[in-house]
Amino acid sequence: MITQHKIIFTGPVGAGKTTAIGAISDIDPVTTEEVATDETKEKKELTTVAMDYGRIRLDNGEILHLYGTPGQQRFDFMWELLTEGSIGIVIMLDDTNPAPLDDVREFVEAFQGYIDQHAVVVGITRMELAKGPKIAEYRAVLAQCGLNVPVFEIDARQAKDVMLLVQALMYSLDPGLVGDTGEAA
Repeated sequence: MITQHKIIFTGPVGAGKTTAIGAISDIDPVTTEEVATDETKEKKELTTVAMDYGRIRLDNGEILHLYGTPGQQRFDFMWELLTEGSIGIVIMLDDTNPAPLDDVREFVEAFQGYIDQHAVVVGITRMELAKGPKIAEYRAVLAQCGLNVPVFEIDARQAKDVMLLVQALMYSLDPGLVGDTGEAA
């Protein structure tokens, strides 16, 4: 029997959740993107309204199911539904947002009960485009929230960057899941 796991990608609108899942999925991702009708349309044309889904098979044959949450607060009822049965969460943040450190607090608070029981990693996108906070500032806010978790600058379009997040999450759960080469075992 093949071992299967579920991980969640969450974060604000435009942080790169859909793109990240697409970058590493072995299948064409399933998305529920619709035309943005609120303030989101100022940032992007389409937005996730229910979830994104992708899947990857690790070198050891295990399967990771990848679920992306909608970033808009009005769809937060999906957050709890999607986290059910998952083993960890990837919080993605957009450094070009007006207040990305507030986004950290918002998503940690929204998922606090879940985070208390599961592994978490943080990926920050678009740092090269902004003069926003540095990684140390993100870590400081996470520490204020009681978290000492891996934080990475990533490009959500790059499979190697997204896999780094997945590997860090898997390593947080069980160091034996990641081999000597850094590839997921």
